[in-house]
Amino acid sequence: MCKQYIVYPAGKSKENGVLLLAQLLNEDPVLQLKCRTYDIPRHPGVTEQNEEMSILYPSAVVTIDGFSLFQSLRACRNQVARATASGNENVQPPPLTYKKWGLQDVDTIVDHVSIGIMTLSPFDQMKTASNIGGYHAAIKNSPPAMSQYITVGSNPFAGFFYALEGSSQPLLSHVALAVASKLTSALFNAARFGIPDSRRHGERICLSPCNSLAAVTDDFGRVLLLDVARGLAIRMWKGYRDAQVGWIQIVEDLHERESEKMDFSPVGSSQGPSRVAQFLVIYAPRRGILEVWSTQQGPRVGAFNVGKHCRLLYPGYKIMGLNSITSKGWQPQTYQICLVDPVSGTVKTVHVPFHLALSDKKSERAKDMHLVKKLAALLKAKTLNLDVIEAEVKELILDIKYPATKKQALESILANVRLPLSSLTTITQTLMDTLRNQEGECVDEGLLLFCANKLKLLQLHESVNKINCVSMPLEMVPSDNDLAKLLRLDEKAFTRLQMLLENYKVQDTQLSVHFAEDKDGVLPVKTFLEHLECEKDTVDVKKLEEREYVALAAVDESWDSQSVSPWWQQMRTACVQSENNGAALLSAHVGHSVTAQITDSIAEKKFSQITLGADTDPWEALSLDTEYWKLLLKQLEDCLILQTLLHSKVSKKRSQVPSVQTEPLGKLSVKKLLQGGKGGIADSVAKWVFKQDLSPLLLRLGWKKESEEELPETGSILVVEGEEDQAGLESILELLHLAYQQFPCSLELDVLHAHCCWEYVVQWNKYPEEAHFLTRSIDHLRCIDNAHVQHGIALMMWNTFIVKRLSAATYLMDKDVGMSDSAMTSFLGCCSDLLQTLMEADIRSDEMQLPVLDTEDAWASVEGQISLVELALEQKHIHYPLVEHQSVLCTVLYGIMKFSLKSVKPLSLFDSKGKNAFFKDLTSIQLLPSGEVDPALLSLRHQFLTKLLTALVQAQSSSRKNKGSPEEAVILSVKDRDWPALTVDLAQRLQVNEDAIRRHYVCELYNYGLDHLGEEAILQVHDKEVLASQLLVLTGQRLAYALLHTQTKEGMELLARLPPTLCTWLKAMDPQDLQNVEVPIATTAKLVDKVIEHLPENHGQYSVALNLIEAVEAMS
Repeated sequence: MCKQYIVYPAGKSKENGVLLLAQLLNEDPVLQLKCRTYDIPRHPGVTEQNEEMSILYPSAVVTIDGFSLFQSLRACRNQVARATASGNENVQPPPLTYKKWGLQDVDTIVDHVSIGIMTLSPFDQMKTASNIGGYHAAIKNSPPAMSQYITVGSNPFAGFFYALEGSSQPLLSHVALAVASKLTSALFNAARFGIPDSRRHGERICLSPCNSLAAVTDDFGRVLLLDVARGLAIRMWKGYRDAQVGWIQIVEDLHERESEKMDFSPVGSSQGPSRVAQFLVIYAPRRGILEVWSTQQGPRVGAFNVGKHCRLLYPGYKIMGLNSITSKGWQPQTYQICLVDPVSGTVKTVHVPFHLALSDKKSERAKDMHLVKKLAALLKAKTLNLDVIEAEVKELILDIKYPATKKQALESILANVRLPLSSLTTITQTLMDTLRNQEGECVDEGLLLFCANKLKLLQLHESVNKINCVSMPLEMVPSDNDLAKLLRLDEKAFTRLQMLLENYKVQDTQLSVHFAEDKDGVLPVKTFLEHLECEKDTVDVKKLEEREYVALAAVDESWDSQSVSPWWQQMRTACVQSENNGAALLSAHVGHSVTAQITDSIAEKKFSQITLGADTDPWEALSLDTEYWKLLLKQLEDCLILQTLLHSKVSKKRSQVPSVQTEPLGKLSVKKLLQGGKGGIADSVAKWVFKQDLSPLLLRLGWKKESEEELPETGSILVVEGEEDQAGLESILELLHLAYQQFPCSLELDVLHAHCCWEYVVQWNKYPEEAHFLTRSIDHLRCIDNAHVQHGIALMMWNTFIVKRLSAATYLMDKDVGMSDSAMTSFLGCCSDLLQTLMEADIRSDEMQLPVLDTEDAWASVEGQISLVELALEQKHIHYPLVEHQSVLCTVLYGIMKFSLKSVKPLSLFDSKGKNAFFKDLTSIQLLPSGEVDPALLSLRHQFLTKLLTALVQAQSSSRKNKGSPEEAVILSVKDRDWPALTVDLAQRLQVNEDAIRRHYVCELYNYGLDHLGEEAILQVHDKEVLASQLLVLTGQRLAYALLHTQTKEGMELLARLPPTLCTWLKAMDPQDLQNVEVPIATTAKLVDKVIEHLPENHGQYSVALNLIEAVEAMS
């Protein structure tokens, strides 16, 4: 045996070669040389293994670092080349650095492998430390890195050695306990344990490419599979004496599977990492068989009969000198494994498909899935060679074993838009022929039927294409009369149909959706198959989506006219579900016409015995299908008219709604209307009314259908801007009238106003700042004529949307309630109007009958939730006094917000009973205030009302002074209701003296110089004597300002001429209380006349009033 490590240059024989390097490593003979070369780690967490040359001796292993060996050999070769060139043969090679590990307590070693560097997991490290050292055991923060070696021989049969890196004097211990303890210590050098089997002698060991498994042969004819990391034998094969083993590693081809989003790996690509499978190859020379097994517990995936004198070659390494960079572009130049047959002089290689690693015991299902993925990748290829791909697709689909997987593969082939019809037909026909040729029991009937049905559809598609290819001459295009006859419509009905479709086309401005066609205008096979399905001898429409329709008629002549044809029923169902109303209506007309034609034809054959000369009346054959078509035609026409209306738009100049995000109106279909409940039609129109923000007046005009002469007036009422608006409104009125004619019950005005009212209040609830929505809701509520409906809707609005928000506003009057002041003011005004409308409806309902809610005959089968109007009619009657009491609070709150009254607490105007009754159920009976009111409470109420009137008069005065200013909009809103009358009514309900309130209003009007309004208000006052005395004081204040405060010469002279008593009285007046001192003296003279008129002669101040007449006359 050689004791030295000697290297000669490759390509030359030993006799002619030049010695590169020779070094004595150990005194014992060399038993074996093995090499471990560099490989890219498959996962980020795997330790990168260095190259290494290992030399086995009887009791030691010497390892040489592969990188340093490669560099040393290259340096030596360069030195030899230089020495040869210079004629100097004396070469001094540098010494090699190496490590020697002593293998103690081992009887014999015949083979070994170097696993590489490994690291214990922290858990194993801590577990071992606890077992050995107990509770106080200490470990290093990071587990030590160790080199692992496995030997085979005897005692032990397989030895596992762990050598700690970085030690100067490596030692070996054979005690298993010492192994464990040293793994927790930083002082050990090497440790060993093994698989003890005194009778078994190992012969060869072969490491797997991924360093996780190893195959060992023994003298008992066994092959054992070792788990390298755990040191366990995990599998054993028997009956393989003198066996030779090797490994084959298969990397998945990424082109044979669909792309998946997975993490990047060095061996992967942008599609995801390639999976790797390992197979164990066993050659049994005594049996002459080569077997391939899937690891770890997989089945045998292949077996081949070979000669008994072959040699299995498995190097287990690649070329030395590679690293992480250079290995990426390197392609192996050798076989992974091969079998040399010396008898025939052949070299045989082993190729294993990757999918065999994905299998169960028989591997068929996994293989099928792999073939399906390979088929998908093939169909997705950028370029398709149709001649080649058709053959490949046939081969793949025929290789698939499971019928369900075959069906899946065929579906993917038929769904491919790139394969021509001829290829699809050929592939389907080939598969069906193959299935028919199989043995009877093995044939899957479901798959065979599926193929037959698809083949029929493919043939049908070919026939349809041939028909479509026949062009029609221009002169043969049918006229309107011909089309009307074909559809069995008279001239009036055909003209109406044209008008409806034209309106629909004009209003439906959305992008059209159509089938993508091939260059030759042919409908794609994929689309054709998606929409149709074949069952037995019938072709059914599988789905009919927006703007997509396929019509194929197949009616058996034996069809009974008094039963429903499944085909026509299928077509009607498709029309019912279609949201493309124009196409659906046309399809239904065609279906109705064809049905009637077939019915007549069958009837003529059945009753052909009727003599031609007989005097018979003209007759029409009836059938169930014909009647169903008539019903569907009415429904589709209604749906088309309604959809046309919902597509119509008012000019954007008028629309006020885009300030909020409104949901787009959905597409209508007969099915949706039938499932939308009795109120579904009115609800869809109400959503359109809200989106366009149409006035309630316009809805009423559409119902009445005003004459053409009155339409311009209509436009002016609706504040129309420009000719475009006027034309648009006229169009909308026409469409509205048409819709009302089609839906006289569903779109009855009260029903429509109820739904519009509800839609606006729902939208206001979403956007409380949009006060306009709630105002419009109240407008629609007031437009409801039937008091019962109006009462129910108002009560539902109050309970659902109003009461909680109003309660919050009342108790948090001075705090933020999520609404701006202007929105809050409008809200409180609407609350007051709502309660007023509710009370009026309650009174009117006593004299009015409940409405009769009918449904159009065509929509009698409608299903769904209860309608809004029906819900309104189920509401209980209100308790009128409680609503009146709540209305008082709303009016108080509205007045406070409207005129910005400060330091007024609304609830302080009510006693405890009154406070407790607020915000209760309006249909319940509550304990309300009764009897005399506490004087202090009356005083507070009187103060509030007078303050309210003062603010009102101040607003009226400001409106006269500031006309045309920006504030005008705020002031004009005072005219939204009769505030003086409202305040007097409030005084009556609060039990405050009404006449005192009227007198205060008159005095405030004169105080602010609004004498013309004051003269009108005087007529409402009952106690005019008290009012006259109050106005007398106000007159004195005006004169005092004019005579005493202006300090003019004429004024002083006039004052001197007045009676002393009058002068004294005037000097006692305080003009500072006057809000308007610039009133003309002539206007004041009229005020004095009013005072004299209403002041009795026996009044104490009557003489002063007479003197005032003289003073005013002198001043004027």
